[in-house]
Amino acid sequence: SYYSLAIHLLHTIVLLCICTGFNRQHHITPILASVHWFPVQFRIEFKILLITFKALLGLASSYITEMLTPYEPVRSLRSSGGTLLAVPKSRLKSKGDHAFAIRALLLWNDLPKEIKLADSVSSCKSLLKAHLHRLAFM
Repeated sequence: SYYSLAIHLLHTIVLLCICTGFNRQHHITPILASVHWFPVQFRIEFKILLITFKALLGLASSYITEMLTPYEPVRSLRSSGGTLLAVPKSRLKSKGDHAFAIRALLLWNDLPKEIKLADSVSSCKSLLKAHLHRLAFM
């Protein structure tokens, strides 16, 4: 259940703080980096990007796959390598850009090409984790 999961996570964090000698005046970010835990924002981005990758491989639900349209420029450009996705306009800048249909496409288009061209889900996961670790902690 959700309650037991929350208790388990809290127990893990307490043990982590005890083992690392964490003091309440210290910042938690270096400890998170040492155990390869992402801040919440990066965990959310990891999940969104992984779902997007699976959808492009046809491994996700059809309603998610239908949201993803490859970007096709009107004329030949350097960016027409087939790894970009068309981002629709959102009516609401404050809330609309946080919807999966927009946020997933924006995050995907900002990824390095080697992650987009990963040959399997497991290689995409490891490349994504390395990329997000660099963004979060460097």
